[in-house]
Amino acid sequence: MLRAKLCPVSPVLSVTALLVSLVASSANAQDDKGAPNIPNPVMFVTQTPYAGDFAMVNSTFANHKGNSGSAPRGGHLYIRYPDGTLRNLTQELGYGVKKKKLLTVRDPHVHWDGTKALFSMVIGGITQDDYDPVYFQIYEVTGIGQGQTATITKLKQPKDYNNVAPCYATDDRIIFTTDRPRGGDRNLYPQLDEYESTATVSGLWIMNSDGSNLHILDHAPSGDFDPFVDSYGRIVFTRWDHLQRDQQADADIYAIIHNDDTSYDVVTYDSEDSNAKHDLAPGDEVFPEARGSQGNATWDDLQDTENGHTFNHFLPWAINEDGSDHETLNHFGRLEMVGYIPSARDYLPEAYAFSTPRITNFLQLAEDPTKPGRYYGTNPPEFSTHASGQIVRLDAPQGKNADDLAIKYITHKNTASYIDDGQQPDATRPGLFRDPLPMSDGTLWAAHSSSPYDDDETVNDPGYPNPFTYSSRYDFSIKRLVKGGPNKSFVPGTRLIPGGITGHVKYFENNGYREAKYDGPMWELQPVEVVARTRPESNVTPLPNIEADVLDTELGGEAGVQELRDYLVANNLALVIARDVTMRADEQQDINLKVSGSEHQHAEDGSTPKELKWLQFFTGQQVRGYRWDGRRVLGREMGDELNPEVTNAPQGSVRIADDGSAAAFVPAQRAMAWQTTEADGTPAVRERLWITFKAGEIRTCTNCHGINTTDVFGNPPPTNSPQALVDLLDWWKGLKSAVQP
Repeated sequence: MLRAKLCPVSPVLSVTALLVSLVASSANAQDDKGAPNIPNPVMFVTQTPYAGDFAMVNSTFANHKGNSGSAPRGGHLYIRYPDGTLRNLTQELGYGVKKKKLLTVRDPHVHWDGTKALFSMVIGGITQDDYDPVYFQIYEVTGIGQGQTATITKLKQPKDYNNVAPCYATDDRIIFTTDRPRGGDRNLYPQLDEYESTATVSGLWIMNSDGSNLHILDHAPSGDFDPFVDSYGRIVFTRWDHLQRDQQADADIYAIIHNDDTSYDVVTYDSEDSNAKHDLAPGDEVFPEARGSQGNATWDDLQDTENGHTFNHFLPWAINEDGSDHETLNHFGRLEMVGYIPSARDYLPEAYAFSTPRITNFLQLAEDPTKPGRYYGTNPPEFSTHASGQIVRLDAPQGKNADDLAIKYITHKNTASYIDDGQQPDATRPGLFRDPLPMSDGTLWAAHSSSPYDDDETVNDPGYPNPFTYSSRYDFSIKRLVKGGPNKSFVPGTRLIPGGITGHVKYFENNGYREAKYDGPMWELQPVEVVARTRPESNVTPLPNIEADVLDTELGGEAGVQELRDYLVANNLALVIARDVTMRADEQQDINLKVSGSEHQHAEDGSTPKELKWLQFFTGQQVRGYRWDGRRVLGREMGDELNPEVTNAPQGSVRIADDGSAAAFVPAQRAMAWQTTEADGTPAVRERLWITFKAGEIRTCTNCHGINTTDVFGNPPPTNSPQALVDLLDWWKGLKSAVQP
């Protein structure tokens, strides 16, 4: 779908509210007359309620923009103490008090010692006819203890960009997401996502607390969300994985094929460094395969048996603070999390999962302070609910195999989406949830809305020049979750703020060119516990012994290995190694595979294996443009100059060795993907995720689409000493000798 739908106002909200009240009261003896007991203070933000949910501040994606049309003004940063005292931190320091300096506040994150916190805030941008952009910026608040004098300080950070979702690293550096272009080229601003071609953050970044040493950790073509450092010293976050062909371009292709007017005026740039461009043409998209929507040989390059590819999930990821070991959390990915995966070819099975709990998205992750490696999150629909839906859990302590992991439903599975207008909710639908907060006393809290419907305005807009009144079906408030629903599901109980918080706002919203106002209860969102936590050691992923032994032998010991790492850093490269690309861990792409010109294979008896010769790499390049600002990432073949020259190979390829191994030097700090191909360059098995490597990283995997426990034939992960690594190091040593005086 291209845009979220709008639905009429539901006539049954009062029924929903009554049902939720009955369910909650039966499951929790407390009521809203007194403040509930909490072990430590809770910091949270308020926001002006609003119905729109496409590219807005609480949407699943494109939620980073600071203009008042995307982030309605009027919110504040609050803290609620165990004795019930409520403190408006921003207001008491003079923020958001002046008429033209109203705020939107988001993403509080508490320091390891519990004495200060980071958050993002945008100020103003609401003077009529003043279109100068305003941006979310990162601030730090101190003096948050009860009775202390608070201060708020704006950090040094990238100027003129939206910087959101900040958190503290183990060494107090600042991890955050930003819409700053990957290389800092304003000409590429903003980066556009791979789905709606809507502005997105460019990935995960880190900087010193004084703003120095800024660099990207993960280049995410469709965006990263809500990072934090877990108890194992890993950065855990949600990543939008959407590596597929451009649907806006597909719409224009369809129009071109049928001699209609195009809708998006799609263009393709020669490179990121050039403004030279051409109108959409066949061959502009080279990776991955087509979506299969055109059925026209000129535009679709699908093979006869090949199916179109689409991919759209928010998966949990982890990366080390130095930018190494970028991988889905514990290698838990689409195969383990999602209920359906289509086959890449007609003769392959499609994957279905009916019995094991499955989800589509995993947003707003939070680790349980009482159980390291237990992560709560939200499984919401893409649109219409402000990223609220079902609360779920994943127990994924470091080192636990993905085959032993499973999603657990916390709220009922029916809360994963909304119901249609006119449909009466039952006990399985006590509203929608987001922002789970597991507390140090073992309780679980979340932001809850009593409406189980998709959001819509409840006040009719009279149109300009009459004021526009913000309104919403939703009534987010922070509540304790307690067991009491069907199938032992959790339901909303006592409110954190019994009487709620009211707000009054009135300002000019230039994006809609209208005066906007609101007077009533505010949303309560993004709660965090203010408590000291054990500061972990930064995680380090050791190189496996097999590859470490090859490097040590071929390069003459530690000094030689360090010389290689220095070369990689100096050239902003990484070294990637696969032990055996003929082994597969899922059946949705070809599994009968053989190395071309070798007897090495993994295949079913009696099958004719697909013969692999090359491993081809692609870099994510911002070269797709539209009739609006910014550029989208497309896959482009990696340059041939980084690796040994090979004849008759597709661009960006390295040869697969006779033992099935492959090794290559690849660009660092840029989204990368790859595929194996046959001798003539015909794609065989494609990577389905973008991966970012650290400069100087030496990264190994057992096989492409790595094995958790066994491959499809029951074989354990390969343990061969990769011949391709030996060959590449021999070439590099010769290259190094040739340039030395």
